[in-house]
Amino acid sequence: MRISFVKMHGLGNDFAILDGRESELPRLTSAQIRALADRNRGIGFDQLIVLGRSEVADLAMQIHNADGGEVQSCGNATRAVAVLHGKPASIETAGGILQVRPGEHMAEASMGRPRFDWQDIPLAYAMDTREMPLGWDMLERPSAVNVGNPHVVFFVDDVTDIPLDHLGPQIETDPLFPERINVNVAQVVARDAIKLRVWERGAGLTLACGTGACATTAVAYRQGLVDAKVKVTLPGGILTIRHDAEGAIHMAGPASESYRGSFELDDFS
Repeated sequence: MRISFVKMHGLGNDFAILDGRESELPRLTSAQIRALADRNRGIGFDQLIVLGRSEVADLAMQIHNADGGEVQSCGNATRAVAVLHGKPASIETAGGILQVRPGEHMAEASMGRPRFDWQDIPLAYAMDTREMPLGWDMLERPSAVNVGNPHVVFFVDDVTDIPLDHLGPQIETDPLFPERINVNVAQVVARDAIKLRVWERGAGLTLACGTGACATTAVAYRQGLVDAKVKVTLPGGILTIRHDAEGAIHMAGPASESYRGSFELDDFS
């Protein structure tokens, strides 16, 4: 079976998007997704996105990391799907229904309200998520939040000093996080500016993580470190995150199509 895809990216965080809205697609196995994600022998991507029909929104979006695991939310992919869709829409995800408004090579996504309760992250046991009494080498006393998927945030003096490629996988798979965790190291530069690096669960170091930017800003705003609107600088570029009066998070930034292609599914079985 030959399947068409659209390759897109948001600040270098890249996706292969399969569109099953008109005709249902076969469900890919984790092994097939890992093979397709291989950057030497497959398409190569951070996430595989599968679009489909929805009974509660304009369309549905399934998100699979490069390791084959399914996750609840992806901010950069949400913007990419908005640009591909081409008009304002509601998108059903495993993390909830998101509202998007596309522009020219960019989009804004309303990501909902952050959740801070330990059960919503989730953690393995009860703990105050504002400042957790934990540490992994130089990374200590993080905060945790769920913005459609789970994140832990460390504020540091200089994000470039942190060996995130070493500490990221340790923290991601710590037994405290039964569903694993995305790891953010952040440097507050000003009331409206944050520098950020992210270790993404199931994908590793990433050029950009939209939910990571949302999570980090939500934690910084909760702690009074930043104002309601913040520019977050990641290795791949800048996202703008703002909190509205109801406490919901809105993320704006670029998303672009790279190319289109197709693959024979049997080649990746």
